[in-house]
Amino acid sequence: MMKYLDLKAINKPYEHAADEVLQSGWYLRGEYTRRFENAYADYIGTNFCVGCGNGLDALTLIFRAYKEMGVMADGDEVIVPANTYIASILSVTDNSLVPVLVEPDVNTLQIDDRLIERAITSRTKAVMIVHLYGRCAYTDKIGELCRRYGLKLIEDNAQAHGALFLSGQQHRRTGSIGDAAAHSFYPTKNLGAMGDAGAVTTNDADLAQLVRALGNYGSQRHYVFDYLGRNSRMDEIQAAILYAKLRDLDTMNERRKEIATIYINKVKNTLIEIPQCGRDSVWHIFPVLCKRRDELKKYLAEGGIETEIHYPIPPHRQRCYASFGHLSFPVAERIHREELSIPCHPAMTNEEAGNVADLLNAFC
Repeated sequence: MMKYLDLKAINKPYEHAADEVLQSGWYLRGEYTRRFENAYADYIGTNFCVGCGNGLDALTLIFRAYKEMGVMADGDEVIVPANTYIASILSVTDNSLVPVLVEPDVNTLQIDDRLIERAITSRTKAVMIVHLYGRCAYTDKIGELCRRYGLKLIEDNAQAHGALFLSGQQHRRTGSIGDAAAHSFYPTKNLGAMGDAGAVTTNDADLAQLVRALGNYGSQRHYVFDYLGRNSRMDEIQAAILYAKLRDLDTMNERRKEIATIYINKVKNTLIEIPQCGRDSVWHIFPVLCKRRDELKKYLAEGGIETEIHYPIPPHRQRCYASFGHLSFPVAERIHREELSIPCHPAMTNEEAGNVADLLNAFC
């Protein structure tokens, strides 16, 4: 069976980083965290990077910091895509803010910028874009809307480490486009730790300082607590691993693009739709849409190919958000009903990708 993602092969060259931390005798808030934060801020193109426990915490801490700064208050609205992982929305409701869901564009699977303005009300304080599947979700129109209405732009960059926004002469990395961005380094990500880890990037010094304090029990000075915080810090082992892997991120992303190009060029089955992910995608996930998705998944498994579904149930249909049950988002629902993720990672060979493409073409 070809694994959907071979983490053992991908992580083998970086095991030494964990050993270095173990030998150092310092396991939290040390030199490796400082090195990674500085290197990642430089890579993304922001002034600040603050490590934290995971991607959900990164998003949650951003909104909590904005509330402490008086930028947002209980009951304010945040526009979010209806097609996303539930963490994007949890970060909003965890802060007593109101998520306002907006349909995606079925061609790109990202939030449809044509629908955002009609969702803006007097209570709207932010737009969250989610760079889902590794594709940049930002558009010039989204930026213009945020400027016109005075809205914060929050990026959920959990799936797009290294992706670029390309517009004319502009080449900006996702994570540096908005007012603040959250990053997840869950092991399956393009830049993945060997455990949980996350980070916030921003050019706002006050926001960065608050996020760091809130993730350290609400403390900026030892045993002095100015805020009701939480424990959300990146440990030294994860920081060391991420620091080592960061140097190879662009190379690994290029390899993902090579695998994706094989699929794009070879898959010609009319039963299988390949979304327009564009040249800016770093292909964290290679999604295909198929009306007979479950049959296709079973067929590929019988052919020795492991696949995943991202995601089988949209957030507004989850039991934890029963209050959203009356809402209808046909495009998002179609994506969640038809999406299948096929293997696309830097440890794959061209031959393996070709075999997957051949199987897809033979599906009938």
